[in-house]
Amino acid sequence: MLLHEASTGKRWSDGQANEWYARQPWPVGCNYIPATAVNQLEMWQRESFDEETIGRELAWAEGLGFNTLRVFLHDLAWLDDAEGFKARMGRFLDAAARHGLRVIPVLFDDCWNGNPAIGPQPAPVPGVHNSRWVQSPGWRVVRDPVAWNRLEAYVRDVVGAFAADDRVLLWDLYNEPGNRLLHQLSLPQPSKALHLAAGAVRHLLLPSPSLPLLRRTFAWARAARPRQPLSAGLWSVHPALTRILLAESDVITFHDYGDARGLEKRIRRLKALGRPVLCTEYMARTKGSRFETHLPVFRREKVGCMNWGLVSGRTQTIWTWRSRGTGGEPEVWYHDILRPDGSPYDPAEVEVIRRHTAPPR
Repeated sequence: MLLHEASTGKRWSDGQANEWYARQPWPVGCNYIPATAVNQLEMWQRESFDEETIGRELAWAEGLGFNTLRVFLHDLAWLDDAEGFKARMGRFLDAAARHGLRVIPVLFDDCWNGNPAIGPQPAPVPGVHNSRWVQSPGWRVVRDPVAWNRLEAYVRDVVGAFAADDRVLLWDLYNEPGNRLLHQLSLPQPSKALHLAAGAVRHLLLPSPSLPLLRRTFAWARAARPRQPLSAGLWSVHPALTRILLAESDVITFHDYGDARGLEKRIRRLKALGRPVLCTEYMARTKGSRFETHLPVFRREKVGCMNWGLVSGRTQTIWTWRSRGTGGEPEVWYHDILRPDGSPYDPAEVEVIRRHTAPPR
């Protein structure tokens, strides 16, 4: 395992971050969950950890030329069975390494359903995007600092267990803090005005409990002295959130589901900050975020990139974020690349991916 000298318990300097990134191949890959898992708990719990499917699908990821996976963990899976959870993480990292893939674990997440529960997970709602995805730790715990002792133990234990493990590329500590508000304001058929209002609240009135927990999470993770960089992705224009993310992250990560012109402008602004830049979420076909438009930009700029989704499955992310059920497969998939048998949604698109992930001649 390769070790990095910057395990000081402090934020990396610009020089340390850039030196680390210069040693990496261009990170390109996807956000990953097996097709048989409806959410993070179903992926990681002992009874439903599907190693056979994971091995098969990671081989497909390798076949696309990918070298990086962003993978969501869950604190309740650790709380229920800490040693077993870490053992399963190790087996997952083994499977990824066999296929030339390094992993970006995500520890907390504020998106979608706010009441996670350990045990068998409910079946997906037909035609609904991420109908059973669950927040970690969940809004009630985020609002209750008394409950954060177990969150600190989770972060320190998991990061500490893999702090010197080269199979982990970097730690993504908290996915989209505050995004729960958008879902709380959603209606089955939202008007354009409501959609805009929800977006304004999401960006300007981010609930304060997420911000202290975000700061604490960086402190807990640094206390574990990881030799990999720490980050959490820019996703909102909320100024307080942006300040924290840029002040705490060793490398800059961001989410972008817009068009290529906007992506190029954003990359220029972020690169001007003097640290490595990776896009940890992109690719929503009906929003103009596509492989043929975006991969050339990411590769030219050597900006790491992870699209959302690999294999269409129980998360149902081939439908849009605001989907409310349908009788059949959408004409244009929103996310994901492959069908459950490994065949491509769009063979021409897969050729685009392979062309851009192929090593330079």
